[in-house]
Amino acid sequence: MAKLDQYRKAVQKLLQDYAAYSHNDEIETELICDTTRDHYQIVHVGWRSDRRVYGCILHLDIKDQKIWLQHNGTENDIAEELVEMGVPKTDIVIGFHSPFKRQFTEYAVS
Repeated sequence: MAKLDQYRKAVQKLLQDYAAYSHNDEIETELICDTTRDHYQIVHVGWRSDRRVYGCILHLDIKDQKIWLQHNGTENDIAEELVEMGVPKTDIVIGFHSPFKRQFTEYAVS
């Protein structure tokens, strides 16, 4: 349970830091943390002129004691940032890579 708590705190801290970067009067940055089901996202919602803006920037889940990076819409290496926060590579799954491709990374397959 301590590992799960550590991972929840790491994911929430990471997303809080990224959510703090966004400052725009017309577009909200929403930090979504479902700690019951362990789903975590940053979403942009709003309007730019007459165009609707909606999109997920980051999406991480915690499943089976591992952090799954489901979507990374940033230019940064989120998996490496998690490693720097103390999460072992064996507990990080790059979920947006196919299961076949995951075997060639230095991270967990599933």
